[in-house]
Amino acid sequence: MRVGGIVLCGGRSSRMGRPKAWLPFGDELLLPRIVRILGEVVSPVVVVAAAGQDLPPLPPGVAVAFDEFPERGPLQGLLAGLQHLEGRADVAYVSACDAPLLRAAFVRGVIESLGMADAAVPDVEGQLHPLAAAYRVGSGLRAVRAAADRGRFAVRDLFVSLATNRLGRDALARFDPGLESLRTANTPAEFAQLLPSGGPSEP
Repeated sequence: MRVGGIVLCGGRSSRMGRPKAWLPFGDELLLPRIVRILGEVVSPVVVVAAAGQDLPPLPPGVAVAFDEFPERGPLQGLLAGLQHLEGRADVAYVSACDAPLLRAAFVRGVIESLGMADAAVPDVEGQLHPLAAAYRVGSGLRAVRAAADRGRFAVRDLFVSLATNRLGRDALARFDPGLESLRTANTPAEFAQLLPSGGPSEP
């Protein structure tokens, strides 16, 4: 099974006040950090950015795909990423670029939890985390295209049409006891709360 990775970073970061991709975290910038951690588990990795978006330097071999409609939200970015991986990977782990505490073990565990399903998504007390999930590229691409054609741009709506393994707190804690990989930051205050944990990713 070929497993790739998608990092979505085309959002406007309006609440953060500056591009999340360029935020410093430890001795890294946020986007290269996420790409590095994903690259420990999957290959190839594609970053999905808005057209014309300025990105920090990325490791060799990392592709960049462009989201032509970033105002439509992450579903459109997911479409761009899955289209890039079509023919290159069977499964994709999808991450936002604002999850600096992501662990390689978490990525690996979510992928391994896919089984025969179309998607494996964290579901913590009823809150889905579709940007910390694994998708089969073929069925995921069909579902995303169908949703976009209907004008439905909420990623959570995909799980109505995809056979999905929902991973609860206990299942996720086997890979990441504190569920740190699910912590994201939309504001400077939220990002500041994550900074004390900065440093190399854990295996």
